[in-house]
Amino acid sequence: MHLNELDQECLLHLLSYLDKDSRRSLSRTCLRLRQVFLDPQLWMLLHFRSPCELRRDNFVLGPSLRYLSICWHSSRVKVCNIEDWMKTTFQRDLCSKHESIVSDFLESVCHMCPNLLTLTLSGCGHITDHNVINVLQSCRGLHSLSLENCARVTDSILQAVLDHGHNLTEVRVDFCRNVTQAGLQNIRVKRPEVNLSALHSAEMIPDSKPEKKTQIRRALQKFLNFS
Repeated sequence: MHLNELDQECLLHLLSYLDKDSRRSLSRTCLRLRQVFLDPQLWMLLHFRSPCELRRDNFVLGPSLRYLSICWHSSRVKVCNIEDWMKTTFQRDLCSKHESIVSDFLESVCHMCPNLLTLTLSGCGHITDHNVINVLQSCRGLHSLSLENCARVTDSILQAVLDHGHNLTEVRVDFCRNVTQAGLQNIRVKRPEVNLSALHSAEMIPDSKPEKKTQIRRALQKFLNFS
């Protein structure tokens, strides 16, 4: 018996053991395997190790997606986490190449993956409260939300957990510097059944707006550099 003579259920099971690239390569061999590759049931779990992986054509988004994780562990994350007003021109240019990738991808998830159960985002320095709140509003069955080292998320996320995350049983906001103790306490009081983790978040220095003196000093320094 040839591989493509197996029924759909067997092929789905076999391809589930392959990584995304291997599935895509196999799908290019014949129409039958291409159909299996495009079957949403094959894509219940997606894991990405960098934003650039989100732009590849080696996966399928669909209503069968239950578990999604985007974890970027790179030295570039440190640059992403710098406050915008403090970034150099080089750093801004570096971030401009990828800063909207995860946000755009999450927007697609909101429209195409209503049955998502767990969302894990780590090192996604450019996502905002708006991106995560949209997921909470669109994926009402979400059970687990994990945010780690996502510098731009704030207490608004915690309020959205109260407003929209009625099925959440686990919430992690580790190393998120703009999450406060007051926001965490609000969750603990109003949703005591939620397993809440906030490793170091409320202990970190939050973002601040540039002071006028700082702006003048930087402008003067820039002038001296080019004079």
